[in-house]
Amino acid sequence: MPSPLQVHRFNPATDAATIAISNGVSCPKQPQTPPHVRFLPLSSAKLTVPDTVSRHHAHVVGPDQCCSVVIQHIDAPISAVWSVVRRFDNPQGYKHFVKSCHVVTDDGGIRVGAIREVRVISGLPAVSSTERLEILDDERHVISFSVVGGDHRLKNYRSVTTLHGDGDGGTIVIESYVVDVPMGNTKEETCVFVDTIVRCNLQSLAKKSQHSKH
Repeated sequence: MPSPLQVHRFNPATDAATIAISNGVSCPKQPQTPPHVRFLPLSSAKLTVPDTVSRHHAHVVGPDQCCSVVIQHIDAPISAVWSVVRRFDNPQGYKHFVKSCHVVTDDGGIRVGAIREVRVISGLPAVSSTERLEILDDERHVISFSVVGGDHRLKNYRSVTTLHGDGDGGTIVIESYVVDVPMGNTKEETCVFVDTIVRCNLQSLAKKSQHSKH
């Protein structure tokens, strides 16, 4: 029998914002990427993204899914940012919504295929998430994970995060995702909710990386 959490309709205008405020994180709204986009536009007049980066953010999106992308500039070198992002075993290092994380592979090693059990702080429409590491490329600075279980409403979630230099000693972080739209919610509501969480995470990452630079 489904738990109340699984059938509860989340409110993107309050759920993510409330928990972000309680953690002292400022999460300004930005224009939303249309949820039906399969190949997410990354380059602009101010940002040129190499094809080697762009290809990781080309998602296959089903009729009942949505996808989006969040881009964050960080005034810190890639090495400083990557040292935080690559820690599949320690997402709470910059993700304030994560209470704890435990890697459940036999030897605790961090490699593609590793599984982690994540516990989420109270206030979000979730309790736990089981996640699998899909990509960990230390040379190209790419990490990806997918959600394979847990007690939450974001089913078939897959995230890809890439890093590359801004040409001036800083780092551009690009995080895109695809996820099922929960029953009772629209694609727009789902993207607003997830974008808010991702944006808060990347702002926290920026603060942590810039602090470690000094």
